[in-house]
Amino acid sequence: MAVPKFYEFFRAFLVVLQDGELHKMAEVRNKIAIDMDLSDSDLAEMLPSGKQTTFSNRVAWARTYLNKAGLIITPSRATYQITDAGKAALDSGETIDLKYLDQIEGFREFHSVNPDNGKIVPENDETEEKVEMEESPMELFVTAFNRVNNTLAAELMDEVMQLSPTDFESLVVQLLLKMGYGDGIDNAGKVTRATGDGGIDGMIKEDQLGFSYIYIQAKQWAPDRRVDRPEIQKFAGALQGEKATKGLFITTAKFSTGAKQYAENLHGSTIVLIDGTQLMKLMIKFNVGVSVDHVYEVKRIDTDFFNEGL
Repeated sequence: MAVPKFYEFFRAFLVVLQDGELHKMAEVRNKIAIDMDLSDSDLAEMLPSGKQTTFSNRVAWARTYLNKAGLIITPSRATYQITDAGKAALDSGETIDLKYLDQIEGFREFHSVNPDNGKIVPENDETEEKVEMEESPMELFVTAFNRVNNTLAAELMDEVMQLSPTDFESLVVQLLLKMGYGDGIDNAGKVTRATGDGGIDGMIKEDQLGFSYIYIQAKQWAPDRRVDRPEIQKFAGALQGEKATKGLFITTAKFSTGAKQYAENLHGSTIVLIDGTQLMKLMIKFNVGVSVDHVYEVKRIDTDFFNEGL
């Protein structure tokens, strides 16, 4: 038989987890392969890229969708557990497909079509939705690229939220160094002590002698939580205590309107706010916590070559 589409793995994935225990991904894949009676040739089939099996790719996409729908959770890295909503989905007897998941509000936000969060399509796979064929091939290519990056950002956030607070602060410092801050300066970035830091979680040197620093506050809060104005005020006070003029408040959460307005209207120092969405984009752009999987070159006709003669 052909390897099932990724959404056809939804129920099989939940069935493996239905005992409520923790299960590793390798265990889930093995059990699904047995339950769905997939042959060795099915399991060996490769994606066009040749870097991953079709089976592993589609099970991984099924996991991502079920996680974003709240039917499973990831208590620890590469370990999965069914939720009450997942058990209810199994007990309902309904077909668990994209239409079923689209009934869930949190999933609809993840799965909605807009410039920042396109619907996500696994490599060489199909969904129940029709592709808008009036788009040009280049438009489809760019849309697909954005969709892959959007789901990567969601999975990256899951990983970041499992870091310890100290490791999260270290990650932020590493990101700034990767972005070029403190470039060429020895020991340019550091994380402050866990206690007694006065509201400062890290610092980046801006010059060789250390006359100027960027001071960092890092908040590893739930992505749906909001950082309000009082938190920015506290950070501004910490900057004043250091006689500093530059601060970066970076979080996995969101900023309230009041917090943004306070930072914008601050006098005497500058505080830049980076929320969870921006943080994930920066990590992806500067290859922090991610690695390059595929590289495609898109070429066009060189008209000058032909117009100037051979």
